[in-house]
Amino acid sequence: MNEKLFNLSSSPHIRGSLTTGNVMLDVVLSLLPATVFGIYRYGLHAFLVIAVSIFSAVITEFVFDYIAKKPNTVTDGSAVVTGLLLGLSLPPAVPLYIPYLGGLFAILFVKCFFGGLGKNFMNPALTARCFLLISFGSIMTDFAVDGVSGATPLAALKAGEVINVSDMYLGFSGSVIGGSALALLVGGLLLWLFGGITMEIPLSCIVAFTAFMAIFGGQGFDLKFLLAHLCGGGLLMGAFFMATDPVTSPVTSRGQILYGAVIGILAGVFRVFGSAADSFSYAIILSNILVPFIDKLPIPKPLGYKDGEYRERQFPKAAVNLTVITLIAGLALSGVYMLTKDTIEQQQMAASAASYQEVCPDADSFSYDDALTDAVEALGGEAYNTEQFGRTYINEAVVGNAADGSVAGYVVSVTSADGFDGNVTLAVGLAPDGTVNAISFTELNETAGMGMLCGEDAFKSQFNGVKTDAFLLNKAGGSTADNEIDSVSGASTTSGAVVNAVNTALAFYAANMQ
Repeated sequence: MNEKLFNLSSSPHIRGSLTTGNVMLDVVLSLLPATVFGIYRYGLHAFLVIAVSIFSAVITEFVFDYIAKKPNTVTDGSAVVTGLLLGLSLPPAVPLYIPYLGGLFAILFVKCFFGGLGKNFMNPALTARCFLLISFGSIMTDFAVDGVSGATPLAALKAGEVINVSDMYLGFSGSVIGGSALALLVGGLLLWLFGGITMEIPLSCIVAFTAFMAIFGGQGFDLKFLLAHLCGGGLLMGAFFMATDPVTSPVTSRGQILYGAVIGILAGVFRVFGSAADSFSYAIILSNILVPFIDKLPIPKPLGYKDGEYRERQFPKAAVNLTVITLIAGLALSGVYMLTKDTIEQQQMAASAASYQEVCPDADSFSYDDALTDAVEALGGEAYNTEQFGRTYINEAVVGNAADGSVAGYVVSVTSADGFDGNVTLAVGLAPDGTVNAISFTELNETAGMGMLCGEDAFKSQFNGVKTDAFLLNKAGGSTADNEIDSVSGASTTSGAVVNAVNTALAFYAANMQ
């Protein structure tokens, strides 16, 4: 008797050779063009960023499985793909702790804590990137190449500058490691040929985004403008490799088309009306949250149900109620903001005036000088001198007037974008002969007990009463020269940003006020 006839097992009974490992290998192979070019373009450090990101993702999953006494899932390759995608979406010069923290966050908090592969509701690599953007804003937006900082092409385009679309397409402009549009297109087509994705999501995403930018972008159907937005800002990586993640995307063809269109429109909204040009990550993870709702829309009526009965039973009332509550709360907050906007602006102006008075105490009033205003406007919002001072920007310059009408001094408002946790804005008070009276912060959001100590008198007073062409940062401490500034212990990045901001004010004084 054939024993196989009595070998019973649960469904499904049809099996194929396709495994999770095979799918992940296809993704890795498809990402090789962007990976190889990124390493070629940015060098050894870019390779280390990718390697650390992959290592962090893999070791985190291995350790979690071991501690939780779960089967080892590292061999399915999903952690490798997460680490690789995260590494390719990072700036080329980030410190290596950034990809390590990102890989750990992606696997532990977004994947493992929700039950592992197939149960996470947001893309782990993208969620980790958003976490890093929020936590380390200045580092994640520094696209330095060969030590020279610069804005991304999209940021430059938004500022009205001329950009080279060909460089963006090939990958020679300032961008993330995997920023070559050509390499990503090749990889996306390879993944499609391998059968790893279908084209519903990428095409609907790109078409919706292009249409939105053409209608609301302010340049109409200008080809160069649209191509620049298509080649930059993570669109191609997101459309082909992030949005198509089978775990966090709809299962039906019509659902995928709707999902891709939602991503494209959200990305367009963020790019046109938002403050950051590179915001495709947020569009995808927000759309990930909508997937359970989108999946229910195209489901056909099963046999035996009346028209509308099945859809009514399946309609996600709780999700809709939560959405309505969120919209009402958002509208309420927006209303409160609109009602208090003028008051907030008045308070901010009063705070600036108080800072100006603090650094220029001999002034009885402050006024704008046409020549100084023209000099500030001539900068066009660009960094003053990136080679000397990093990313520092002159906000405004005012004249301090004495009671008798003479010039009591000057105040220059400067912002450095090189703070550890974001922008550092300060007012620098200068005597008529260029002596620094004092400095006062109008924006300082650094780490408590570290960078925030730059706002204490122990640090700020080092600038008081010093006349010099430029200050020098002394990280070792124990300075003896008047123009040497002792760094705050453990906060050399913030200290350096402050010194660069003050030196920018001195350079502006030397060029326009002497």
